[in-house]
Amino acid sequence: MSSFKEPLAQETCDACYAGAPKVSSDELDTLQKDVPLWQTKDRDNVLQLERLFTFTNFVTAMGFANKVGELAESANHHPAILVEWGKVTVTWWTHKIGGLHRNDFILAARTDLLTNK
Repeated sequence: MSSFKEPLAQETCDACYAGAPKVSSDELDTLQKDVPLWQTKDRDNVLQLERLFTFTNFVTAMGFANKVGELAESANHHPAILVEWGKVTVTWWTHKIGGLHRNDFILAARTDLLTNK
């Protein structure tokens, strides 16, 4: 668990700006424990957080993708979302800093909660 008292999904996202600090290696290790189903991916030297969600059909997958879109819009932080038959891949990273910020982990945790709704 993170060193913060409240669960990651309940933390407040900070406004991110160009030059904001990326998560450190130590923070990355700690934060990944809070979102264990998410994997880090290095794409062109940009560290990203990604998870594949599976569903029984395209309609359910699309409904989930729409929920992720609503979450993203409410946080003003937008992931890559790939919708396929029975699958949705969600990838969070902070474009302004070219890597991972704590906000990405908070939104990954909130994305996990969408599967329970």
